[in-house]
Amino acid sequence: MSHSGQRTGLNAADTAPGDEHFDGREPGEGLGIYLIGLGLATLLTIVSFFIARTTLVWQPSIPVALAVLAIAQMGVHLVFFLHITTGPDNINNVMALAFGGADRPAASRRFALDHGEHEPQHDAYGSDHADAALTIVAPRSRHMPDARAPAALNEVPAHCAGKGSRPAPHRVVIVGGGAAGLELATRLGNTLGKRRVAEITLIERNRTHLWKPLLHAVAAGSMDPGQHELNYLAQAHWHHFRYRLGELIGLDRASKQVHLAAMQDEDGKEITAQRSLHYDTLVIAVGSVTNDFGTPGAAEHAIPLETAEQAVRFNRRLVNACIRADAQAGPVRPGQIHVAIIGAGATGTELAAELHQTAREIVAYGLDRVDPERDVRIFLVEAADRILPALPERISDATLKLLNALGVEVRTGVRVNEVTADGLRLANGDLLPAELVVWSAGIKAPTSLRNLDGLETNQLNQLVVSQTLQTTLDRDIFAIGDCAACPREGHATPIPPRAQAAHQQASHLLKQIPRRIAETPLQPFVYRDFGSLVSLGEYTTVGSLMGFLVGKSFFVEGYFARLMYRSLYVMHEIALYGGWKTLLGTLAQGLARRSRPLVKLH
Repeated sequence: MSHSGQRTGLNAADTAPGDEHFDGREPGEGLGIYLIGLGLATLLTIVSFFIARTTLVWQPSIPVALAVLAIAQMGVHLVFFLHITTGPDNINNVMALAFGGADRPAASRRFALDHGEHEPQHDAYGSDHADAALTIVAPRSRHMPDARAPAALNEVPAHCAGKGSRPAPHRVVIVGGGAAGLELATRLGNTLGKRRVAEITLIERNRTHLWKPLLHAVAAGSMDPGQHELNYLAQAHWHHFRYRLGELIGLDRASKQVHLAAMQDEDGKEITAQRSLHYDTLVIAVGSVTNDFGTPGAAEHAIPLETAEQAVRFNRRLVNACIRADAQAGPVRPGQIHVAIIGAGATGTELAAELHQTAREIVAYGLDRVDPERDVRIFLVEAADRILPALPERISDATLKLLNALGVEVRTGVRVNEVTADGLRLANGDLLPAELVVWSAGIKAPTSLRNLDGLETNQLNQLVVSQTLQTTLDRDIFAIGDCAACPREGHATPIPPRAQAAHQQASHLLKQIPRRIAETPLQPFVYRDFGSLVSLGEYTTVGSLMGFLVGKSFFVEGYFARLMYRSLYVMHEIALYGGWKTLLGTLAQGLARRSRPLVKLH
């Protein structure tokens, strides 16, 4: 079956899904252009600030100069906003639409169609159907789902059936709403889903999304998840894809169906029954889970940081431990407010630094009987010979130096034999007293992928994929993110499970799925390592960035590194919300933070 994806009322050359350019630009180009414009506007702001600060004598010309700079900033934002919303070649066409004009180019016609204007249809002999064949292409209302759209918008006139009628949309099913899956669903919905070239469906067992690299901040209490969570149902409504509550439990590759488990609420009442969904293209992006390596007591006494619920659970236990220690009649017991973190990767190291600050903030809110210097201890245990073993040694050394200065007790080169209710029993026989234990050592893909209708997996349950991100045994199934074992050219090991890899793979599939619908060859995925950053709370940020111009990495720390770390999350937000909503949301969160406690106390 050929999935031409032509939209009634437009030439095939204008809307062919295999074309990598949407509205005259590649996906993601608008973001780059906007960031350039934002940089120019920021430069103008710095210049205006410099003028105001360096002028010793106030002159009447200065307010005029500042006003001109402000107007220039607004102009830059306006130009690049038009560039993003209408395409790089359509700014003049927008003006033409605003002021009229008899001969509008094809780009203007596309803009008009997308905003509800009419386009006459032509038969095989070039004549126009003036009445019944006239098609109205109207934008979907943000307040009216597709299911409730007027039937006339989805109907094809009877005499036109079989003569240019729209084919059945290509069904793209994405399993997993993490960073990779949600970004892909949102951006596909904004392109193929909005044009009804494809039907995009996202399957996720949770109701809300929180960027996984933020979980350590939620666990420490320095971030309120309610301020950063995204609702899947609302996101689907706003970005032209479908959200289905469910969890993958099986796959039938012969009939192209995914099987979903029945979902129940907290009271055990069924929400959705067990069901199956058909697909033409399946993308598996279920992420990863904690790998405790079968350590005795880990499942019962250690809290992993896989979901926002687990992070909130640990934070609540930390706050309760502090309140209990302050309210009890006797003195604080050894280990009562001790925290043991197993695994000194990025998550464990960041959590240790955050906890040092937030534990003191909690005690400062009236818990006078608790002395953080005496009663609060943080242990960081790593089996490798240094912390942050996957990162350059210079980053490990800088991070270790800071953690030692904070009083965090770091144990490297030692394994955990057992986790108990009172602490950790190490392989060397030491016992670390700690009633709060976090397991952040090692990840693996969910066990449900191990026997997924014969798909090839590795020892970590990851789906083995080729350079095109297609599974080795089924070219209709893709895997991205932490659950995929993707080969990396020049390396013996696959692409590391990092947020930047998931983002790059989602961006790559955004271009390849239209090519697949158009039945054109897919391009291979090339991973670019932009470096690694580790945020140590309010103290500092360290990391290495890849210098592609000089061919090697360079060490960064301090304010610049923190700004780069923050930009990673901003990029994720822009992919989901867009530039303007991200900017407004960031400003709102900054203002609201001034009226809330510095840490989460409930």
